[in-house]
Amino acid sequence: MTIISASTRKKTHLISGAVLGVFVLSHFTNHSLGLISIGAMEAGRRVFTFFWQSIPGTVLLYGALLLHFVMALDSLYRRQTLRMPIGEALKIAFGLSLPFLLIPHVVATRVEPFLTGIGADYPGILRAQWSSSVGTTRQTIALLFVWSHACLGAWFWTRGRDWFPRYEILLYTVALLVPIFALLGFVNGARSLVRDYAEHGAYGDTAYVNERQRLDPALAENIRLAFYAGFAGLIGGTLALRAMPARGRIRVRYPDGRVAAVSLGFSVLEASRAAGFPHVSVCGGRGRCSTCRVRVIEGLEGHPAPEAAEFATLSRIGAPDNVRLACQFRPTHNVTVVPILDTDSLGIKTQIARQNGGGRERRVAVLFCDLRDFTRIAEHRLPYDTVFLLNRYFAMIGEAVEGSGGVVDKFIGDGALAIFGLKSSYKDACLQSLTAAMRLSEGVEALNQTFEAELQQPLRLAIGLHAGRAIIGEMGYGQATSLTAVGDTINTASRLEGLAKEHDAELAVSVELVNRAGVSLEGNRRLDIGLRGRQARLEIWILENAGAISNALPAED
Repeated sequence: MTIISASTRKKTHLISGAVLGVFVLSHFTNHSLGLISIGAMEAGRRVFTFFWQSIPGTVLLYGALLLHFVMALDSLYRRQTLRMPIGEALKIAFGLSLPFLLIPHVVATRVEPFLTGIGADYPGILRAQWSSSVGTTRQTIALLFVWSHACLGAWFWTRGRDWFPRYEILLYTVALLVPIFALLGFVNGARSLVRDYAEHGAYGDTAYVNERQRLDPALAENIRLAFYAGFAGLIGGTLALRAMPARGRIRVRYPDGRVAAVSLGFSVLEASRAAGFPHVSVCGGRGRCSTCRVRVIEGLEGHPAPEAAEFATLSRIGAPDNVRLACQFRPTHNVTVVPILDTDSLGIKTQIARQNGGGRERRVAVLFCDLRDFTRIAEHRLPYDTVFLLNRYFAMIGEAVEGSGGVVDKFIGDGALAIFGLKSSYKDACLQSLTAAMRLSEGVEALNQTFEAELQQPLRLAIGLHAGRAIIGEMGYGQATSLTAVGDTINTASRLEGLAKEHDAELAVSVELVNRAGVSLEGNRRLDIGLRGRQARLEIWILENAGAISNALPAED
């Protein structure tokens, strides 16, 4: 019987983890002050303990710790198979090992001070740990495991957010530097402790006084053993419960004749993993994406309706009633399912491991450009000369796009598709695309001057610009897989490029993009048009020469 809904359990796990993450970050920041001095560590500790050792802070910290651990055990119990991607396995392994690594530290810093009335300070803690190679090694491993578990949890939570690409370098940098600075502060603080004691006994005396008034070693050891036994019993009991035979078994059939026979309570995704069948799940089976979805072709009747999280995801993609998320759908009787994103038929076995391979929706600016009448020009040139000219042209496009902050998605014949906004704001993306259009116009003019003697007619560009929502992800097959974009925004930009040709102009750009960029193109032709396949009409600007945008763009620093 489920007392708490899956959605509530996930939120509880997430919020409690976030509280613990803030605690860990502030604690490690305090450690890093050892790079300055022990005095700085002590000053930081007073600020740190003012909140975290107050009554509200203690309730918040240990409440979050208890909830997070209980939710972790609940998740472990409900997980029907231990087959999982390596990232998930590491996160669980780090999390389950933490109590056994941290118990000595918690007893020394929170239990002993509570029982003796003598607060723990950095000199005493550093001296005790530095005097023992076992303690130093254990504390170092615990620090790395705590931080790795926190980073993996944060990564699983944030990697699908549309803002993640903009900050991923910063986040990875923080993830790398925090434990390094914490360990260096720990080592430097311990070494300076020896120097301070040798010179004037300041912190050393405090350390020895604390040691003389410490809790009886036998009692402290019994407390540690009790904690060890308690956590080991909870984890062992959870593993024993999940290993007990289930009341019944069901069969999950797949379209190619494969069958996964599993116990009641398995999700379809867990059934696939238990049987060793590849099954896409970019978010790690948390219901935050729809990549694991399946079409139920037999046995759908009589199953519980989707819960709130699953229903929201399915509604967002407009899924029919017979489509379910494999990570959330737990059959109560035999079913036959068809994975909609099949790893074999789509050729995405390698791409699903890539960080951005799962796809995300983003607001981007899109540029389509194409050489006009280039086929006619190429007819009068040798193949080598044609390839040489095209490569110079493609290089110019790459420099213009990347120099403006965009990414060249692909080259199509003598045309190109570029995307702006993968790691910048929507407004900046629109401004960058206009800048790229201006640079393309200037680049083609430079090519015409360079090859003036060889070209019977000058090269002419047609550019289409539009902005809006698009699906960004790794798409393709085998070696032809690459990051690309699909959606109405892409189609509209392509049609605007064709419209520029129809009006014998160099650029057709949507008014929406121009307004988002915060610039004015007054004085140019403005049209209200209808596009095939698009119900709403679209207002656009037509520019004979895209280089004229330079008058509207803000001055570069």
